[in-house]
Amino acid sequence: MEATIGLMLTAAAERFGSKPAVVAVDRTLSFVELDRLSTRFAHSLRKLGLEPGDRVTLWVENGWRWMVAYYAVLKLGGIVNPCNILLTSDEVRFIVGDCGAKFVIAAREKAGPLSSSLRARVISDKLTDAVELSMDALLADHSSDDRSLDIWADADSASTIGYTSGTTGHPKGAVLKHSTIVLNTAMTSLMHGRTSGDVVVSALPCTHVYGNIVMNSAITYGMTLVLLPRFDEREVLQAIQQHRATLFEGVPTMFMRMLNFSDLAQFDLSSLRVCTVGGQTMPISKMEEVERRFGCRLIELWGMTELGGLGTTHPHNGPRRLGSIGIPLPLTHTKVVAIDDAHRELPPGEVGELMIRGPLVMQGYFGNDAATHTTIEADGWMHTGDLVRSDADGYLYVVDRAKEVIISGGYNIYPAEVERIVAQHPAVAMVAVAAMHDELKGQVPKAFIVPKNGMTCSAQDIIEHCKPHLASYKVPRDIALLDDLPKTSTGKILRRMLATSKI
Repeated sequence: MEATIGLMLTAAAERFGSKPAVVAVDRTLSFVELDRLSTRFAHSLRKLGLEPGDRVTLWVENGWRWMVAYYAVLKLGGIVNPCNILLTSDEVRFIVGDCGAKFVIAAREKAGPLSSSLRARVISDKLTDAVELSMDALLADHSSDDRSLDIWADADSASTIGYTSGTTGHPKGAVLKHSTIVLNTAMTSLMHGRTSGDVVVSALPCTHVYGNIVMNSAITYGMTLVLLPRFDEREVLQAIQQHRATLFEGVPTMFMRMLNFSDLAQFDLSSLRVCTVGGQTMPISKMEEVERRFGCRLIELWGMTELGGLGTTHPHNGPRRLGSIGIPLPLTHTKVVAIDDAHRELPPGEVGELMIRGPLVMQGYFGNDAATHTTIEADGWMHTGDLVRSDADGYLYVVDRAKEVIISGGYNIYPAEVERIVAQHPAVAMVAVAAMHDELKGQVPKAFIVPKNGMTCSAQDIIEHCKPHLASYKVPRDIALLDDLPKTSTGKILRRMLATSKI
């Protein structure tokens, strides 16, 4: 296991040489080529004044340029601040200002407007008249190709400031060490059996910790990464078939959209050995349908920005339980505690907050000691904000986010529980449940449903379907039929947006 992220790529180039490392829309790079380009770009950044500890915001679409910039910054001892390409300029300006980024590497169409409003120096990913510097121009300079580059970082250096989704206010920047990302990459790969024989297809943003671990595990263990700029059902299925992919990794909405895709049966998915799903709970009925129609095992996982990736999952070659997020990664510890008392551990079966401790836990929130101390206890245990229960064998089950519980007439209703039942209706492609104001009970559940292609269902159909399976107070009081559900930039369904909508 290498000490730093930059060393992971250099070591991989030595081991896997000319083997394709990344297959992007516009270019395929071998391990040697990716390492050489990142070193060349690192030399250019050094000439421009990047020093160890400087922050660099990456606001670039999924692709080989993102990877080159990422490894270049980390080889120099800089700190990567990844920003999803779907964020707005205002959101990125806040993040850049909050972390004090010295450089911003931005997509061509976003670089120009951003450069006029920031103190940071802006580099566009491609040539443009709006910005003086571009990656393409800097990468055209071959003068440094024969010059070695010292890795200006160590295992305990900060590597990443990853900002939370900001659903409860301004986002906070989680500071992650090199060793955190390296260890998470190694432990995730161990649990999922990732090897140089694998080909992985991913449309997950490299800026997100899930997509980042997918990328780093592919590089470290010699896999070929087929990296798509965005999720599209047909493009993903074509990539799996064309490249004989052994892994596909996604969030629940991706799988549910593919299940609802009318041409799914036309694609050959027989090369898949496993798929992984995380980011949000997924109804068991849909997981079973994925396994049946994709012909491979589906492994659920759970993680956080504050962990640099996964915290729990299932071993690829061991027992697993659909609907469970699995067990902690090696060297990581979890416990379930009372919501009102973090020091009172709960027995199996009782719902409480998941807490986690170990070398994957972030250093803290950048420039925010108060939030850090609220999140991480003095003994190192970190609050996750997720409500879970464990079974007698230690498997964990997410019940819901603590802040998304619906309290109806004094009863707690967990949206994920209602969603699992609604999703079992044969006409339902996607569902989200959120709170609706009620004068008598305070809140009642409302289901927002995307029907399957060519199928219809009425509100009464859904309500009657739920009655045999849910306590009366959990049955949705209202149903809204939609063409799609609102999501975050990483594909998570925004229940809060639904709760405040007037649909």
